[in-house]
Amino acid sequence: MIDRRNFLKYGLASIAGMGLSASGAGRLMASAGRSEKLRWTFLVDTNKCVGCGMCVRACKLENEVPYDANVTRTWVERYILKKDGTVVDDSPKGARDGFIDNVVRTDPHRPEGIVVPESEIAKAFFVPKLCNQCDKPPCVQVCPVGATYKTPDGVVLIDRTWCIGCGYCIMACPYGVRFFHPKYQVTEKCNWCYHRITRGMNPACVDACPFGARSIGNILDLDDPVTRIIKSERVNVLKEEYGTSPMAYYLGLDSVVR
Repeated sequence: MIDRRNFLKYGLASIAGMGLSASGAGRLMASAGRSEKLRWTFLVDTNKCVGCGMCVRACKLENEVPYDANVTRTWVERYILKKDGTVVDDSPKGARDGFIDNVVRTDPHRPEGIVVPESEIAKAFFVPKLCNQCDKPPCVQVCPVGATYKTPDGVVLIDRTWCIGCGYCIMACPYGVRFFHPKYQVTEKCNWCYHRITRGMNPACVDACPFGARSIGNILDLDDPVTRIIKSERVNVLKEEYGTSPMAYYLGLDSVVR
């Protein structure tokens, strides 16, 4: 007798080879079918991100996160390095509407924001963030009912029907990617659009990015374009000191980013 969790874990994987598209994820699934080895990995190229917010909007629409809610599965942070050495960063509404000016909005009590004169700016850049799908996920360890679990191909999922909303996983995640869904009142987070990638499609944010700042790959396939970059170029992960072994890698990550 197969229960619902095992169906979610293994049932989706068994149909992953059906209806493959020409997308990167489709190629990965076809490759994985031959090698029987698949471990999803994500690559973010911060050099290409312009902070347009199209990835955030696509994610909200794809994954039923209310458009006007002040929570989102993925978001973009803007960092402004000032000539005096100070750093300011913000992500208004997760960058859902992008960044259209040099007004930094970090204080909810000052919605008008603070203007940073261009003459004071030494450098500015954008950093997309999402669930890191850790190889050693602390969120899985602390869930008292098993609602959070990791699939055989490495993606951490949440079973809404089992989640009791205790919030332990939210506190355990060092990356701040988990939140309470405003409609379902259970824990929510990015799952790299697991319902898409297991059917040969790209995550919604990858397809939505007009500049190719996001891509997904199979870290176990040495011929995979994403894997080749991770193995041969200077990439970083967020908060490596926590020992969670995140599977989201970054190109061009500045040391001020946390």
